Amino acid sequence: MTETVSREDLPYRPCAGMMVLNKKGQVFVGRRLDMVTEHWQMPQGGIDPGEDPLKAAFRELEEEIGTRNVELIHALDEWLNYDLPESLIGKVWKGKYRGQTQKWFLFRYLGRDKDINIKTHHPEFSEWKWAEFSELPNLIVPFKRDLYETILQKFSRFV
Repeated sequence: MTETVSREDLPYRPCAGMMVLNKKGQVFVGRRLDMVTEHWQMPQGGIDPGEDPLKAAFRELEEEIGTRNVELIHALDEWLNYDLPESLIGKVWKGKYRGQTQKWFLFRYLGRDKDINIKTHHPEFSEWKWAEFSELPNLIVPFKRDLYETILQKFSRFV
């Protein structure tokens, strides 16, 4: 008899999240390759065991948008969590996690748009754009909306 794992028995996956602003205060968002919907997201990615979260953020920027030409504006002290919807538990991240615990960083992009390259070695996004700060909660998948609203509130004084 197979035992089903409850959401509460699963840990959160450690992750770095990056809000990248251009000179106009707009935010980088990408449409995930694995999503067939109209949803977008800011760059984010797993933190390797023993890896410093800020170093992970720079690594993930390079892996997802092809550049780390940014300067750090602010880092949140606390970790923010989100839970996967029940329909995705056991289907993503090899079924090991209930969601993510994220350390968020706010960066200013220093390069030119033409320097952004989402066709990286392991692409995450099918397309990208600059979005208005206030648009973010409406662009994200619904199960991350509360998380994005919290991020906006915490970063708003820096934008």
